[in-house]
Amino acid sequence: MSAIATIPTLLGPFTTLVDDEGTVLASGWTHDVDGLLALVHAELRPTDPTRRAELGAVTAAVTAFHAGDPAPAASVPVRQISGPATTAIWTALRAVPAGAPTTYGELAAAAGHPNGHRLAARACVHNAATLFVPCHRVVRRGGALGGYRWGLELKDRLLAMEKSWLPEEPALSGV
Repeated sequence: MSAIATIPTLLGPFTTLVDDEGTVLASGWTHDVDGLLALVHAELRPTDPTRRAELGAVTAAVTAFHAGDPAPAASVPVRQISGPATTAIWTALRAVPAGAPTTYGELAAAAGHPNGHRLAARACVHNAATLFVPCHRVVRRGGALGGYRWGLELKDRLLAMEKSWLPEEPALSGV
């Protein structure tokens, strides 16, 4: 049976919708279940997800992410439906490491579409599984934030948070 859970995080409430197998269908920093359901492709959209306090490994991954460990979220299974190009962008997006944002053009090239920066932007817009498919890690050429479903302030906070998780680079000694 599909299920949905909302947990508090330091960035606000985070809601995740999973299918019968525990695979993420949609997620985001919101309490709005209907809004999340609307993001799910009609072929996957559950009609009456069960409200739960938590979703096992999925909730553990969300908690770990907000505590500074993005690795578990990268291994949570996600199910979204789109065409092959968008699916390739989503797959490439899951490989973008925390703290190392990429541009829309670089993301498109990594997915096999070297001239597809607009394709990458559209794939981010249609990504229902934020955090697990980390579209917040994509910025415009030159570093401007671009857009983000959950707001540019949150995108900026996420990028700063992930950058803070990177190990300090050793200081260069005088030569």
